[in-house]
Amino acid sequence: MLELRNVNAAYGNIQVLHNIDLEIHTGEIITLIGANGAGKSTILMAISGVVPIRTGKILFEGKRTHKMSPEKLVALGICQVPEGRRIFPDLTVMENLDMGAFLRKDKAGIQEDLDYVFSLFPILSDRQNQAGGTLSGGEQQMLAMSRALMARPKLLLLDEPSMGLAPLVIKQIFEIIKMINKEHNTTIFLVEQNANQALHIADRGYVIENGVITISDSAENLLHNQDIQKAYLGI
Repeated sequence: MLELRNVNAAYGNIQVLHNIDLEIHTGEIITLIGANGAGKSTILMAISGVVPIRTGKILFEGKRTHKMSPEKLVALGICQVPEGRRIFPDLTVMENLDMGAFLRKDKAGIQEDLDYVFSLFPILSDRQNQAGGTLSGGEQQMLAMSRALMARPKLLLLDEPSMGLAPLVIKQIFEIIKMINKEHNTTIFLVEQNANQALHIADRGYVIENGVITISDSAENLLHNQDIQKAYLGI
């Protein structure tokens, strides 16, 4: 579904990504783990069209997408839930969800997806007339994920969905991620500092260090890799 070939990206004169090769197949959950500042979010933003790449190619379903605008990428089926949620705090829950479906015209499909996100997160149905900024951190994460789902993505990019959340909420969020993947066959690319949780739900994983992909393996093998255990799992 998605392929990055020899991708390089920079902020000004500071190169952040170095010759990134990465692929994601339809229906997979892929996780990318690494330390702060390793380049994880930059990879997601390059895929989303927010950060331009200097060299290399990004292909989505065989199409070159690295020169497309973010809104065209959403229309193709790539949606990102950014780090820090970034909901519209002054809009209601319902208005935030409407923004997720902004490019769609299929009213019946929109209602179907609205019913689906309310089944995933019933608290959002209860608070649909409440301003997004008044929700708790966990509820805002639920809203950010639901807003992306309202675009009916083929590929859902999740950037640190567990950041700043209580353990019980984190467990719920990861269970929902698995449900989205299985029930809707939504392919998921998960960037996450909580490597243990991420690897337990992923099919495969990549490790990035200083802008370079250093390891690519099955999630199970990564969980049992002694270097990964020491560096990222606290074992």
